[in-house]
Amino acid sequence: MILEILLLGLGVGVLVGLFGIGGGVVLVPALVYLLRMDQHLAQGTSLFVLLPPVGLGALFAYWKCGDVDLPSGILCALGILAGGYLGSLIAIPMSSNNLKGALGCFLMLSAILLWGKTKLVAASDSREKKSA
Repeated sequence: MILEILLLGLGVGVLVGLFGIGGGVVLVPALVYLLRMDQHLAQGTSLFVLLPPVGLGALFAYWKCGDVDLPSGILCALGILAGGYLGSLIAIPMSSNNLKGALGCFLMLSAILLWGKTKLVAASDSREKKSA
């Protein structure tokens, strides 16, 4: 079990550095389905796990390349602090099944929006090549 958890953390860390994603996308579903945690327990564990290291390693690499907008990051972090608290007040009284469903809907909507954006960009790139 210890090795599984360490490998899960390593995989999530790679994805954080690669895509800039957080725990809700990878860690929470993995905790629920791979480690059989209750949805609430997985979300609380994810918040604990990600609080200190949520991207310090990746942040360092991006910082060295000058790819960090510090003022925007600070403002966004303040919003996340308040939003995280408000979101937890909504999530805690929900049943685990409803919470899983809500997360699943959010992930599907995110996937559809990202996929749709790639289709728009591909069409735009195709038009640019034809006109050149």
